[in-house]
Amino acid sequence: MTIASTLSEKFREEVTEIEFRNDLTVQEKADRVIQITCVACAAIAVQPLPFADIFALTPLQTYMGTRIAAIRGVPVTESEASDLVKEIIGVVGLGVVAQQTAIGLFKTILPFLGGLMTLPLVYGLTFAIMEVIDAWYEAKSRNATLTATDIKTIWQRSRAEGDANSRREPYDVR
Repeated sequence: MTIASTLSEKFREEVTEIEFRNDLTVQEKADRVIQITCVACAAIAVQPLPFADIFALTPLQTYMGTRIAAIRGVPVTESEASDLVKEIIGVVGLGVVAQQTAIGLFKTILPFLGGLMTLPLVYGLTFAIMEVIDAWYEAKSRNATLTATDIKTIWQRSRAEGDANSRREPYDVR
């Protein structure tokens, strides 16, 4: 088995077909997707181009949101997942915009080092987005809906947890 085929198999097992695994609970699957997304987004944030992160991170977060929907048993398209990410950003508002601006400024003022300084920021932001997505689809699987207040509450709790998680070493994606 080649390295490429091994990596492809691992990606399929951990991401694209994770909802079919029987060795994990639904919550463990969702948590695993969230962790993989946070680590991947933090790794992407190292790239030195200012303000380019949103164009790479948002599609990844959207795709991983579709994986969480599949895990939760909620049929969803990438377009619907993208709308959800936009809705989350709209509800939590300027906090996301301010963080994206800070990331861009870090990279403008401190090229290369700025990419590394953004790791915890991007990890925490992604963790909060993915936790809200998970809560949204978990509620939807029960025919419930989250209010804007619910989203803000989950966001605030998850931002704090994501910030704390980002300081732990190493980032474990097992």
